[in-house]
Amino acid sequence: MTSKSMSVLMAAGLMAAGAIASGTAKAADAEIVLGAIVPSSGPFAEWGRTNTATLQMLEKQVNDGGGINGAKLRILILDDATKPAQATNNLRKLAGDDHVLAVAGPLTSSAAEVTFPVANEMKVVSTSQASSKPGVAKLNRPWAFRNTIDEGVLGRTTVPYYKQAFGIKTVAIIFDAKDATAATVGSKIMPGLMKDNGIEVANASDPLSFNTGDLDVSAQVTKIKALNPDGVVVSADYSQAVTVIREMKRQGVIKPVVGSTQLISSAILKAAPEIPIVAPATFYASMTGDKPEKFVKELTPVLRKISGLPPEIEPSMYDANIYEIGSIYIEAIKKAGVTGKPEDLEADRTKIRDYMAKLAGFAGLGGPIGFNEDGDAIKAFYIVQGQNGAWQSKVRGCSAPDGKQGC
Repeated sequence: MTSKSMSVLMAAGLMAAGAIASGTAKAADAEIVLGAIVPSSGPFAEWGRTNTATLQMLEKQVNDGGGINGAKLRILILDDATKPAQATNNLRKLAGDDHVLAVAGPLTSSAAEVTFPVANEMKVVSTSQASSKPGVAKLNRPWAFRNTIDEGVLGRTTVPYYKQAFGIKTVAIIFDAKDATAATVGSKIMPGLMKDNGIEVANASDPLSFNTGDLDVSAQVTKIKALNPDGVVVSADYSQAVTVIREMKRQGVIKPVVGSTQLISSAILKAAPEIPIVAPATFYASMTGDKPEKFVKELTPVLRKISGLPPEIEPSMYDANIYEIGSIYIEAIKKAGVTGKPEDLEADRTKIRDYMAKLAGFAGLGGPIGFNEDGDAIKAFYIVQGQNGAWQSKVRGCSAPDGKQGC
């Protein structure tokens, strides 16, 4: 072989090696980008900040495990400050500017009501981790989903247990009028459920409410005390409900409380340990089982390192929900032929949507997950009772119409 031929072969070899190295570098640089909308500031900032830590933990777990089909996962997280208009702007940015494949969030029903229509307009999946006001996803098919259960469905199991456990014949209802879910549960769902279960609403003609952020509810609790009901419906996010429950304790209104999923937090149990609290949940921090226990063990120390959060903070149901949402997206990407290439963005988003619409039996933290035709989760739920600082599961239910399928 001549020296000239050798030179040609060497050059070809170097070019091939360069091409291989370049291809390897490109594979290593490939990214799968998801988006999230959480309230890291504003009234529900604690939930948003723990949601952020949860997604960052998921991102690290995936990338430490080799990524998604060899590509690195990146989750872009935007703060909507619990402002519906800002949530809408966030979705437009994530879908239009950042070209994410799917979005986790927004958290509240107020934000979901205005953001989900934009998800349909931009043809990108948006899945809420907390919205449970009836019909919000149903009105915005096919791109809107919720990894939550309609509060009306949950209440049909919650109220009978509450009645039986405490011999409830009369209740007074107080609710946060500024929060969409709380207002709907307090003014519509709970009054109807009480009537269906033969429980009198003592203040039916005198609705008692307050607004998110109010620090003084003494006048409302004084009225409840005068009515002397067997129990009290408190319809509010737990951080707002704490104000009501503390005032109940101060005035000596030691009555069992019932509410929606918004009450599920270990923090609320510390406000007045002697007051029993009943609420539905799809996850709670003391839940037993390999998957939930592993999740709590891994996330709790992460949360407790975050400045500004309560030192005893624990993973919430909404942390579990958003972790499941991200995990479902990842499974869809792996199994539905999503490429993550810019030229395939529209097709990839459609594949994720279709995968979710047909999902059944996904291994969630609290049990199998699927979605019904309204976009709401089909999953197990638990009626839990909190007293003396701990939640205990009392009843297991399922959001499927037959109470069994998919759970």
